[in-house]
Amino acid sequence: MAQNINWYPGHMKKTRELIQSNLKMVDAVIEVIDARIPVSSRNPIIDELVSAKPRIIALNKSDLADAKANSLWKERLPGAVILNAMTGEGTKQIFTILEKVAAERTGRSALKPCRLMIVGVPNCGKSSLINRMTGRKSTKTGDRPGVTKGKQWLTLENDMQLLDTPGILWPKFEDPNVGMNLAFCGSIKDEILDVPTLAMELIKVLTVRYPELLRERYKLEELLGEGDESPETGYPIETETDAALANMHQMAMKRGCILPGKRIDYERIGKLLLDEFRAAKIGRITLEWPEKGVE
Repeated sequence: MAQNINWYPGHMKKTRELIQSNLKMVDAVIEVIDARIPVSSRNPIIDELVSAKPRIIALNKSDLADAKANSLWKERLPGAVILNAMTGEGTKQIFTILEKVAAERTGRSALKPCRLMIVGVPNCGKSSLINRMTGRKSTKTGDRPGVTKGKQWLTLENDMQLLDTPGILWPKFEDPNVGMNLAFCGSIKDEILDVPTLAMELIKVLTVRYPELLRERYKLEELLGEGDESPETGYPIETETDAALANMHQMAMKRGCILPGKRIDYERIGKLLLDEFRAAKIGRITLEWPEKGVE
């Protein structure tokens, strides 16, 4: 399934062209990434396009991510800001950095208001950050990708000007785990995905990295693994996929996701799991931790 997750509609090509055509007009770029997936949510196209500009990396949705991982990523990414755009935590730090950028300008650009561009993948929280920075509800927000449709020039509280851009992905994910992580966090529309299979893949990840959180949230006595008996078939579990399916079965039984004939409603339990993961109801979870060599 992972290799098939690709989402690059026409408006994303236009967004790339929009970024390219407006870069010369801005003094700095704010790149918003998802603190739960700091590698997967960094678009290599953005990195290529804005590499010559001063850049602030905002690790947004930090309240949904593992606090220890947030601290490690802040150390690994120089100048990164731990951000919760919903509450405003980290916004003051971004303004402080921007004031420094503005003060370092020279020539004719120093006589004009500082201009900024905000970029990021879909559903990373750009609009929420903009609303914090402008001090009003300037842009639509939503916990789904594709809310921002076109460019908007906005004036910030300190009279700086900011260009909002729609979320942009890239045409092909070389690493299938990148597409999967983006899908887990809602940067790819659920409508184009197989939700039960996506949820089963998330169960695989959480079983390894956060087994206690998963077990406690769904009130499971234990998480089943290879060699255990499948509650659905009665046969021994042989693979990681079989184990994820068996645990999904247990979760569905606990939450009452049952169809007539005592069949499991995999669509319903899949959507429930994804929704609860994205809202941090399972717990604060980071899917990508810094490793040696990651910058």
